[in-house]
Amino acid sequence: MRLDFTKMHGAGNDFVVIDATRRPFDLTPAQLRALGDRRFGVGCDQILVVEPALPGDGADFRYRIFNGADGSEVEQCGNGSRCFLRYALDKGLTKQSRVRVRTVNALLELVQADDGRVRVDMGSPRMDPVSLPFDAQGLQPDARGFWPLSLADGVAVQAALVSMGNPHAVLLVDDVDAAPVALLGPQVQALSRFPQGVNVGFLQIQARDRARIRVYERGAGETLACGTGTCAAVVAGIRAGLLDAAVEVQARGGQLRIEWDGQGSVFMTGPASTVFEGSIEL
Repeated sequence: MRLDFTKMHGAGNDFVVIDATRRPFDLTPAQLRALGDRRFGVGCDQILVVEPALPGDGADFRYRIFNGADGSEVEQCGNGSRCFLRYALDKGLTKQSRVRVRTVNALLELVQADDGRVRVDMGSPRMDPVSLPFDAQGLQPDARGFWPLSLADGVAVQAALVSMGNPHAVLLVDDVDAAPVALLGPQVQALSRFPQGVNVGFLQIQARDRARIRVYERGAGETLACGTGTCAAVVAGIRAGLLDAAVEVQARGGQLRIEWDGQGSVFMTGPASTVFEGSIEL
């Protein structure tokens, strides 16, 4: 089959976007992996699917996300949600600068800002172990909300656990450039305490309103940016008393602004760009 697509990115987190508003989405996991392959396909971190909203759902669209590396469906992608709105506007699927989209487990509100960036209401974070899920048996978090995790070869780390609709473990580091992301990321993900896996964030705090981040994602490895991971990291920093309510966060692919007042929704603002359009035989 020949498939039309649009290649986009949000702060370097790259996506293949598919319009499924006029025909059912029916790609197999093998076809999704072929599409996401960076050598033999288009290449991307995730594949975003734009679908019509279900009747009575209270949304303008349905939004589905698949990892390009393994074809698995995931719950949430913050950078992708910004690209979702840009795509819908550019393709004439909506004329509204504010839309509501339904994901697997959340309803997001996306707003086109005057400067061209997109602001997303990411919903409320959850820190209880059941939400991730996380098996907390025999463990207690410290006063800042960080949990002790035992890794291979006797290595121990402290991680804040935050669900942004998908699970995140956030580690504080002095320097993200020197952090052993490729070593510790897979080890944390492999822990049986995370039965559905976990995204692993490495947060460097530079000032109360400025930070840097790297994220090792489930099914994708390290990406140049992760919207939900950045939200989770800032939430962890605010809860620990290390960050203010509005933080500019530098990922390797670009900058995101995260706002959280300590209760209610987390808001993320950042860029969304189209790279090219094309078609591929799958």
